[in-house]
Amino acid sequence: MLEKMSAQQRLLLATAISILFFIGYSAVFPPKNIKTLEQNSSNLNIQNSSENKTQENINSAPTVSSAMTSSPTTQTKQEEALVSIKYGSDASMTIDKFGRISSKILLDEKHKNSSGIQAQLVSVSAGSPKPLEIRFEDAKLNSEAFSTSYNTNRNEINISNSSKEELILTQNLSDGIVVTKKLTFYPIGNYDIEISVSKPKRFFVSNGMRPEASEYGFVVQGGMIRVAEESTIFEDGDVVGSSIFRNLTFVSSFDRYYASMFYNIDKNINAIVEADSNKNPTIYLEGLDNLKFSGYIGPKDHKVLKTLNEDLTSAIEYGLITMIAKPIFLVLNWLHSLFGNWGWAIVVLTILIRFVLYPLTHKGMVSMQKLKDLAPDMKEIQRKYKDNPQQLQVKMMELYSKNGANPMGGCLPILLQIPIFFAIYRVLLNAVELQGEGWIFWIEDLAKMDPYFILPILMGGTMFWQQYITPTNFTDPMQEKIFKFLPLIFTFFFITFPAGLTLYWFVNNLFSISQQYFVNKHFAKNKR
Repeated sequence: MLEKMSAQQRLLLATAISILFFIGYSAVFPPKNIKTLEQNSSNLNIQNSSENKTQENINSAPTVSSAMTSSPTTQTKQEEALVSIKYGSDASMTIDKFGRISSKILLDEKHKNSSGIQAQLVSVSAGSPKPLEIRFEDAKLNSEAFSTSYNTNRNEINISNSSKEELILTQNLSDGIVVTKKLTFYPIGNYDIEISVSKPKRFFVSNGMRPEASEYGFVVQGGMIRVAEESTIFEDGDVVGSSIFRNLTFVSSFDRYYASMFYNIDKNINAIVEADSNKNPTIYLEGLDNLKFSGYIGPKDHKVLKTLNEDLTSAIEYGLITMIAKPIFLVLNWLHSLFGNWGWAIVVLTILIRFVLYPLTHKGMVSMQKLKDLAPDMKEIQRKYKDNPQQLQVKMMELYSKNGANPMGGCLPILLQIPIFFAIYRVLLNAVELQGEGWIFWIEDLAKMDPYFILPILMGGTMFWQQYITPTNFTDPMQEKIFKFLPLIFTFFFITFPAGLTLYWFVNNLFSISQQYFVNKHFAKNKR
């Protein structure tokens, strides 16, 4: 079928596929290793990486759901702060009377959304668990825990860039049960915590729901569990039932830019993932008397996560294309270290990638030129054998073979580049490092749309220019009209895209134009 299509038809097909990749990604390609778990709440699935994913059933204790349903309504309300924590002018955090992190607000200008509201990294949704919230298996004890305030050894904490601060929270429950949370906070948003219960009582501690600070669509949001070298992603709206994981590297609840994470977890500790009423993932660590681990609430900044724990960089999720996207980000990060500007790093990255792809793109352009030169002969063959499809195909293949032309030559190079282009798309879309980072003149934030639409217009203009100088041999006027409208369609799509992504596409178009001029000039010279 493809052999019967003209070069322009194949190009249109490749372009359509490209648009589907960009616009319909979240629907067409689910995140890597998403697992829909359909066990009932008393029959949990345990995944143990050390046993090569061997699964077994457990019918012992009830799940976290039993604790959730027995908790009083007070746990769903925003409680008055018991402890206020300030990270200089960078962030503020509060802990409420139930010993939970009730808010974490990033105060830097770059973390404001389009409405001018600072990023709030703790979900305020009613009924949602909050970071460090404890829920007991025992319904009566759980109800008491959510009606008994914690005591604290201090009400205000100020953390400077060089300091760490400790906080001790205690809760006195009936039967002499005392819950103690010892917290050590650090300047970049991480903390260590040790939870102890004076008498063994099965409990669950949450890392909270995912932050709700990012506004952009077409990105995966939900929860992630990393066991050894494998990550399992639970996407919002897709979680059913319950699951248990052991041998944990970290757990994370995340949106586009931010995450609430637990790490440095003992290998014998269980992580439980359950669906809430909206089929969104809720994650808990299971404890009995003592539990010790580290946590982090903040941006998914590669440098910060690497400083905390090398494994945490895996929390920066690029979906199916991660294998290509991750090295591209590392190159982009390295270029930023050289130029000190993310905009110029994107420009140079685009040029480097185009050099790497030059043989493919050159081959495609040459093939298009050859097919253009053969267009009169192709039309003559189509006219002569229009009533004999089999003979038509034979004669066309003979024509291609005689002149060294490949009917797929213009299409395949484009298709082969799509994974790379899409990987760059995901990198530039997910990189929190671009927030608040300018390029030149009017571009003050590469993570937000161009406020004056200059880059999208330039991108559309260069796409039209490239289209104008690219050889064509349309036989269908309607196809030609559709093809001419593509720059306008792409401009419309890119108006709301982050400026960094539009910058990449604009520079990529400039490179394509230069390369097309070179190929056109070479062919014109050989015809003389």
